[in-house]
Amino acid sequence: MSKSYAEQVGAIEQHAAAHVPGAALAAFRAEQVAFDAAGTPDGVSRAGTPMPDAELLDAHGNPTSLTAARGGERAVVVFYRGAWCPYCNLALRTYQQVLLPQLQERGVTLIALSPQKPDGSLSMQETNELTFTVLSDPGNTIAGQLGILTSHSDDARAAQATLGLDVAGANADGTQNLPMPTVVIVEADGTIGWIDVRPNYATRTEPADIIAAL
Repeated sequence: MSKSYAEQVGAIEQHAAAHVPGAALAAFRAEQVAFDAAGTPDGVSRAGTPMPDAELLDAHGNPTSLTAARGGERAVVVFYRGAWCPYCNLALRTYQQVLLPQLQERGVTLIALSPQKPDGSLSMQETNELTFTVLSDPGNTIAGQLGILTSHSDDARAAQATLGLDVAGANADGTQNLPMPTVVIVEADGTIGWIDVRPNYATRTEPADIIAAL
């Protein structure tokens, strides 16, 4: 039986403890505590409101949109940070293995969306053997309209730099802005049926909760 995200995330922490310098780990953990304390920001879109759209890019750099990717069908839209994020890789692999088969049985489309360049989307798709649609929102336009934008603290950004990670370089618009990991159920008529925002990027929406919401 496939494990939940929460059952697997400990492996990321163990790997980090063995390979990431203590000062960087401390910066990341402090930031996660701060994200938890801040909670979900005011102004996040609510169920029953229209799902925003924008000009997006597929994994090969071709223009598309969320509406086109949905094709008039009900969809689960997953906002993630980028292929550089181990928590995102684990979450999307879990959705591929656990969530996608259940969505297919229900005729629901699964779409993942990040602000990274298309080659990052392609890397995410190929590395994790994802068979669902992975798109790039070059300016975080949809995430911005949903009210789920965030960025790392200065200390966390400095820690990332020591590890050779450049978020702005990975993002298509060259900024440090990122979406809070979020799952949105978009109804066939284009309205938001359900939204779950995770300010702390180490936590993610479980497949079972998405299926229950559907």
